[in-house]
Amino acid sequence: MLEHTTKEFIHDHGLIEEGDRIVVAVSGGPDSLALLHFLDANRNEWGVEVIAAHLDHMFRGEESYQELLFVEGFCRSRHIPFYGERMDVSTEMEKMNGSLQEKARHIRYEFLGNVMEDVSATKLALGHHGDDQVETILMKMTRGASGAGRAGIPFKRPFSTGEIIRPFLSITKKEIEGYCERYDLSPRRDPSNQKEDYTRNRFRKKVLPFLKNENPHVHLQFQRFSEELEEDEAFLEELTRNKLNKVWNNTGDFSSLNIEGFLAMAQPLQRRGINLILNYLYKLRPSSLSSIHIYDVLGILKGKTPNASLDLPKGLKVTRAYHTCYFHFGELALTESPYCYGIQVNETLELKGGYQFRLHCSSSLAEDLTGDRIYLDPDEVTLPLYVRTRKSGDRMKVKGLEGSKKLKTLFIDEKVPVHLRDGWPIVVDADNHILWVPGMKKSIYDLGEEQENSLVLQFKSNHLLGGS
Repeated sequence: MLEHTTKEFIHDHGLIEEGDRIVVAVSGGPDSLALLHFLDANRNEWGVEVIAAHLDHMFRGEESYQELLFVEGFCRSRHIPFYGERMDVSTEMEKMNGSLQEKARHIRYEFLGNVMEDVSATKLALGHHGDDQVETILMKMTRGASGAGRAGIPFKRPFSTGEIIRPFLSITKKEIEGYCERYDLSPRRDPSNQKEDYTRNRFRKKVLPFLKNENPHVHLQFQRFSEELEEDEAFLEELTRNKLNKVWNNTGDFSSLNIEGFLAMAQPLQRRGINLILNYLYKLRPSSLSSIHIYDVLGILKGKTPNASLDLPKGLKVTRAYHTCYFHFGELALTESPYCYGIQVNETLELKGGYQFRLHCSSSLAEDLTGDRIYLDPDEVTLPLYVRTRKSGDRMKVKGLEGSKKLKTLFIDEKVPVHLRDGWPIVVDADNHILWVPGMKKSIYDLGEEQENSLVLQFKSNHLLGGS
């Protein structure tokens, strides 16, 4: 029986508490009408108040208006407080961005949130049922959802002045129809629910009957899967956040990921890490984003190509530059350009973009920096040293090579993305000899190891480059 199963579900999941003021979203269809009737019939047992809310979208003219009048009359006959509103949703949607379904959903939830505020409600009850749950999970997995995105409809979540609850997730559409017949509720029916133009309707009419034939209680298996998945994902997400915080940096203009540190994470955490980054950057996750994109990003991180790029939906770009991967919208500007800063012995130079240089004598007890370094003979270079951007005609005597090499050629050979080249830090001495291009090449001036009285120039970055 619907009543017994639903009461058990409500109790087990803590959906209703004594003193709750529950707004029920009622379209007039079987699901929402049965939910309103059920909650109202049991309100004294639970010590709660029940209020109905109906929004006429005006999509179907007189037909939808009659549905509003039907719900209003249903509530009046049972002395249920009723809040109804007519809104030309088509006109309102012209003012908003997004898909038709997203816009309509936004308007509907805004209305329901306003009703909750007006009556100081603690709960908003929606009529989603077990068959909806099966359809939702199948649709998500078919589209390529990953991680927690594979979970179905939550049985409760925060909303407006309280929570959204879905007491019918443990029962089927057939049980709801039986309830409506038993109590002679005569619900209204939206003809669009029969059209196979919509993905959900195709799953409902073609896939769900097959599953129910295999297991009449398949909806309970999917509900259990959804709840266990959410619990597992919550645990793994917290673990991922702790690991990710050590290798991911967000500057506001772009985000960067230390590839070596990231790949040291367990593989299940890597997938979730990329998912967390994308969720953070997108704010509103595009429906076109799927697990395929996550694996594309992982492919760049695990690939042997030191420089690679990838375009994701809605203009998000992923750019790998050696040991760092950037996530950015628009062009990637790592530093101000051009720039030139001097650095003296025992000084630390910090640049925009998270670069840090430290110059000190080998005999000093200066604080050690993680990252790469070069060792210089003070008699072979002219102080002060400078960190600057490249200039036309720059040449460098590369350690291990004969003669000199143009920086332009060096950038090309190393496959550095064009938009990274102008802001790349280059270390020179006072005579403009190029000593080092961090992350790429060292010059013949590098001693290779610490020697007595040598100078040590250390470099680290929150997000860029490795050593070479």
